[in-house]
Amino acid sequence: MTTRILPAVGDPDAARALSTLLSQLPSAEPAPPVPDSTSLLDTLARMAVDSIDELPEVVLVHERIGPVPALELIREVALRFPAVGVVLVSSDAGPALFSAAMDSGARGLIGLPLSYEELAARVQAAAQWSVGVRRHLGKGSAADVFTGPGGRVVTVTGAKGGVGTTFTAVQFALAAAASGRRTALVDMDLQAGDVGSYLDVQFRRSIADLAGIQDISPRVLQDAVYDDRTGLALLLAPADGERGEEVDDRAARHIVGALRSRYELVVIDCGTQVTGANAAAVEMADVAVLVTTPDVVAVRAAKRMVRMWERLQVRKAEDTAMVVNRWSKHTEIQPALIEKITKTRATRTPVPAAFKELQAVVDAGRVQDLDNRSTVKQALWTLAGELGLLSAPDTTAAPAAPGAAVAVRAAGAVSRLRRGREG
Repeated sequence: MTTRILPAVGDPDAARALSTLLSQLPSAEPAPPVPDSTSLLDTLARMAVDSIDELPEVVLVHERIGPVPALELIREVALRFPAVGVVLVSSDAGPALFSAAMDSGARGLIGLPLSYEELAARVQAAAQWSVGVRRHLGKGSAADVFTGPGGRVVTVTGAKGGVGTTFTAVQFALAAAASGRRTALVDMDLQAGDVGSYLDVQFRRSIADLAGIQDISPRVLQDAVYDDRTGLALLLAPADGERGEEVDDRAARHIVGALRSRYELVVIDCGTQVTGANAAAVEMADVAVLVTTPDVVAVRAAKRMVRMWERLQVRKAEDTAMVVNRWSKHTEIQPALIEKITKTRATRTPVPAAFKELQAVVDAGRVQDLDNRSTVKQALWTLAGELGLLSAPDTTAAPAAPGAAVAVRAAGAVSRLRRGREG
């Protein structure tokens, strides 16, 4: 039997050494190493599109892989691709790391410097386990195990309070659900989340109930999720804001990974404050949306947010989609200027300023009842399509053009904003 092996090694020297040894293993078919966690997950996702049989039997994860830490990456691979045997390669082969690796879903641990005998033994054991799992899955006895590449994750973050973050996230999720996608909406504004209030939902469970659970099974996840009659699966923020501290970055990664494995689309309301939890969510997201309004204070806040993400290595500005809310053609600050100042990618469709359309449903706490004729709803649902939330994204399409072909008047608020651009 030929054993297909995919190494994930960021260091070029370590990658060469590992590839050399792997090429000497009998009946081994090593693939070229992938350099980071994102490349590994994307590669496995492409392979799994047709069948789990296209996946490699063994994945080797080097201890210095990034940006996702090695143990977190192993956990995500084990969750999303349970028929793949993952082996950690580390200079620390002690019992503490071995136990942590096993808890994360690894099938073995190889110590550094590499030994041919140890490498051969661990690869063979992981490959035999993988073959057994695939044979088991082929008999249909594990129907509840997710074996696909995983759903898409989109985060919605506000430049500051009051720019319409939660409303935008809710409408994105409603649009996706209406298009037929199995959609989860997560409230990760952990101390002041309002998703439940916007949809007139009260539920005793929250995201904090999942924080201390290492292995989130489908049943455990289902107990924490509220299945709303809108078709959305809701994971709400805790009613007691202080419990938000229980959801750290590690817990957020576990929770988002579990949701990704069960839903086609996961929409996360990240609020307006940067915490370890929502920073991890933004880092993991396929689409990261930043919402602002076309005024000096909000645009400066958006620039601050983007700069903070870059300093923390959470997200690059050019990988962030900027949604401009409460826009009008008479606004001095147009999307093209916001794109230039923040260095983000402005979406083509700005959301018009029409609060009168929203006031009745917001006051009633039932934004799902917003009339289809609402220009705000039409813009947000159009945006959902533009961002690829309603159907599979077209990877061959050209990047979205900036949303502003309208001329900008360099006066008043615009002048003040430009003076403060380097501040």
